[in-house]
Amino acid sequence: MKRLTALALLCALCLGCLGCTRQIDNSGYVPTGDAILMEGQDPDDLLTEEENDQELTLAYYPDRSLNPLFGSDYSNRVLMSLMYQGLFSVDSNKNPTPILCASFRVSANNRTWVFYLEPNATFSDGSQVTAQDVVATYNKAKENDYYKNRFYHLSSVEALEDGGIAFYMDTDYGNLPLLLDVPIVKASDVDAALPLGTGPYVFAESTGGANLQRVQNWWCGDLKIPAVDRVIDLVEVSSPADVRDEFQFGNVSVVCTNPMSASFAEYRCDYELWEVESGYFMYIGCSIYYSDFFESGQLRTFLTYAVDREKYAREVYDGRVEPVTLPCAPTESYYNKSLASQYTYDTMKFLDNMRGFQIPKDEDGGYQELRLVVNSGDSARVQIARDLAQELTELGLPCTVKEYTSGVYQDVIYVSNYDIYLGLTRLSPNMDLTEFFRPYGEMSRGSLSHETLYSMCLNALEDSGNYYNLHKTLAEDGRIIPVLFGNYAVYAQRGLLPDLAPSRDNVFYYAMDKTMEEIRLETVYE
Repeated sequence: MKRLTALALLCALCLGCLGCTRQIDNSGYVPTGDAILMEGQDPDDLLTEEENDQELTLAYYPDRSLNPLFGSDYSNRVLMSLMYQGLFSVDSNKNPTPILCASFRVSANNRTWVFYLEPNATFSDGSQVTAQDVVATYNKAKENDYYKNRFYHLSSVEALEDGGIAFYMDTDYGNLPLLLDVPIVKASDVDAALPLGTGPYVFAESTGGANLQRVQNWWCGDLKIPAVDRVIDLVEVSSPADVRDEFQFGNVSVVCTNPMSASFAEYRCDYELWEVESGYFMYIGCSIYYSDFFESGQLRTFLTYAVDREKYAREVYDGRVEPVTLPCAPTESYYNKSLASQYTYDTMKFLDNMRGFQIPKDEDGGYQELRLVVNSGDSARVQIARDLAQELTELGLPCTVKEYTSGVYQDVIYVSNYDIYLGLTRLSPNMDLTEFFRPYGEMSRGSLSHETLYSMCLNALEDSGNYYNLHKTLAEDGRIIPVLFGNYAVYAQRGLLPDLAPSRDNVFYYAMDKTMEEIRLETVYE
């Protein structure tokens, strides 16, 4: 591993201070490919001969899991994208491409999907990947927080006598492969701290430290991937600040961060940046049956106009998140911008609607205050909640913020002891909302469940063209009010990885020379 000497470090601090003492203004950048570069700059023009020879190094937390089925640390998942593979890989535009899957077929009603494995696919120890490995992987993934929100509609996974793996869904699922990039591990390793994978690299430790070593006789042969080093050195870290510092001093080459995390550390140096939809969704949830403010449902229909999303995105998150009025990433093809524009911040619309709204009174005849509940452990959400409460009060709707620690906050939400709450969740890649509106759904706190909305969610899973009607009905109903949508920020040393094209769950995304159309079998199950 190349480390800066004390003298070199001093020189780096002196010569690099101009690049590391201020936040780079992204408004002066234009995209080249998916990366953000200065306007008119070619990344190759910025590299010296020494920088072109720079070795790839990555950060990792030795005290956090490297099991891809439940390890959720962003830095460690960068490593995982080189160590593991799924049935499919998904690019930043949500296009699934086959990896371990050799072929598949699907029933006419899209409820039974059967996948067949590449016959030459092997783990790093040379053992063959089996249908039993896939079944065990998905059964374990369904149990864990990182992936379970994808599989609420997965009834079961079974190995078939012909070598196929059958996924049985409880509803018509039009694009199941989008969710099947879950890393496959050995059936015997699903609970292991470091399970074997089928990817191009394997984790190794020695007296010199940990690293990733290229798998000899990798089953994909000489397939081109963004990482080309035979050995990738790993730098141990213990905090997001450590990750940032190691990157800024050149000891780490590429990192993945979550700007919506309470522990996000600011990056203030020269870099290439990719922003990839993360699934993190901030919203306002209403207490439908347990709040005097929502007995008529009238307030829900215009509360959206008091939410200054652009301000929150700009001032609280420094522009690293997206303001949204629909419950969906704005990068999705079915995020209708014309529809979204009808529900943006507009104080005049809010005031017009307030004239017809009766603020509930307490037992003494005074006006009640709208109770806005927020998790005190998330400073950004607290700031937004306080700002929103002040805005509502100034607009004539008295509002107070109740800040609770995480455990108490969850209890308060569970028993619906609030009027509204500022929530944060991670949506699945297909933006499935069924758990908000399904009876007894995991996200249906405050009696958000609704038969019509739930049915419309199922229709959207069948055909993404149905998202428009779902979003329009939900915006008019206001049970949940979208606020912000998050991105992962992937930083890389400039010019080091020209082929890097990170996606949501795969920083080192790569594809094989086969397409979904080519591997789909014509025969179907009835």
